[in-house]
Amino acid sequence: MSQTQPDTPLSAPSAAGGAAPVMPTAVPVAAAPRSGRWAAVLAMVLATLALIMSGLLWEKLGSTQQELARRSQDSATQAADARRLAAQAEALTQELQARLAVAEVRLSEVSLQRSQLEELMLTLSRSRDDNLVQDLESALRLAQQQAQLTGTAQPLISALQAADQRIARAAQPRLNPVQRAIARDIDRIQKAPLADIPGLVLRLDELARQVDEWPVLNEVGPRARVAGAAKSAAPKAGKAAPEKPAAPAASVVGSDATATASTEVLPSSDGDAPSQGWDRVSLAWQSLWARIWADVTRSGRELVRVSRIDRPEAALMAPEQAFFLRENLKLKLLNARLGLLARHLTSSQADVKAVEVALARYFETTSPLVGDARSALAQLRKDLVDNELPRPDETLAALAAAAGGR
Repeated sequence: MSQTQPDTPLSAPSAAGGAAPVMPTAVPVAAAPRSGRWAAVLAMVLATLALIMSGLLWEKLGSTQQELARRSQDSATQAADARRLAAQAEALTQELQARLAVAEVRLSEVSLQRSQLEELMLTLSRSRDDNLVQDLESALRLAQQQAQLTGTAQPLISALQAADQRIARAAQPRLNPVQRAIARDIDRIQKAPLADIPGLVLRLDELARQVDEWPVLNEVGPRARVAGAAKSAAPKAGKAAPEKPAAPAASVVGSDATATASTEVLPSSDGDAPSQGWDRVSLAWQSLWARIWADVTRSGRELVRVSRIDRPEAALMAPEQAFFLRENLKLKLLNARLGLLARHLTSSQADVKAVEVALARYFETTSPLVGDARSALAQLRKDLVDNELPRPDETLAALAAAAGGR
């Protein structure tokens, strides 16, 4: 109360006297400490709560770290146990594999011994005729396999002839049907058309060796000039050769012509010595200019070459591609050779046909080498006939009947 009383008179004069600035400064000064205290209290409360939450979070983080460490240790322990178990399993597997290999070896030995014992028992139980029939059948089947591998019927014919001789030496009446069947099979096999595999292989090798000698259509060089000369000389063989001019003749002879002229002039009289010297000099100049003209014309003919090529793909082929063309032809011939050795005559025919087409498309067909090669390829393609190798079916049937009758 004592404080409110002095405030009343002070407020009145100030209201009456018009001192307005005193009132606004006095009221905020009284309210500021209260708001500041409330803010400080609120800050302390918030800080306390933040500390409490931080403590709780720290404790939770610590427990999480401990849990993670414990689980990591458990995982490491389990991994070590797993590695140990894997090593034990691997060792056990290796031991089992070793035992299995030993068991397989022993089993194979036992199987071999059993087969040998069975063969021995069968051999002991057979008679002499049965052994002969079995030996003949085995020899024929082996000869048939050899004939299929080699592509020729000679092993089969030799085996049949050997079987005929053995039956003739045995002198067994019940084997006479077998002997007649052998004679029919030999006659039928000898009449069967078969391809001569070794001869065809040699012909393919010879063609592969000649590939580098075949001239291409757009070839430039000495070999092309030789081919062109042969081509131009062929239609002119029946015609008379035209007379040569004097200047080219002197250019061909060269220094020899000069020497001949000089030797012809020497026997003249001594009074014509100046004229002889002038003639010798003029003849030398003529031969020199003739040689120069021949060299220039020859260079011009080599620089510009006019030829007729009916197939544009041969003209568009670069000169350096002729090497790859020849190598491809060699590979085709090698593939045909491999197919022939593997008894794939159809593929060999296709390769030979491809070589024949390329030869007619890219090479000079008027060349004798190319003509001979085309003829050889055509004959080779005709000889590559896929004929089935005959089988000694009658002989095998007769041997089976003889063994069954016994």
